[in-house]
Amino acid sequence: MEEMTHMIKDLSIEEREEIFADIARTLEDTAREALFEGNMQFAEISNNMAEAIRVNADELARDDPENAERVLLQAAAMISQFEAVHPYRMVSMAVH
Repeated sequence: MEEMTHMIKDLSIEEREEIFADIARTLEDTAREALFEGNMQFAEISNNMAEAIRVNADELARDDPENAERVLLQAAAMISQFEAVHPYRMVSMAVH
């Protein structure tokens, strides 16, 4: 994840937008897992961050690469924090 942030200045606007869409999707997946495990606070924060990134992806990709890098680092930190607490990702969320 951090490799992406170091090269963000070298990417085109479309590629930056794609990275923001990917990170927002990952945050939403993480939020879904946290919600399923009962961690409501983390799920809400992760969902809010994903929504903010998705809404502002165009501006972040076009305007200021330094701010874009900062946002990516914060999102990566959120995902890393969840993965540190939950090293084994859920395979299925099906309830029987």
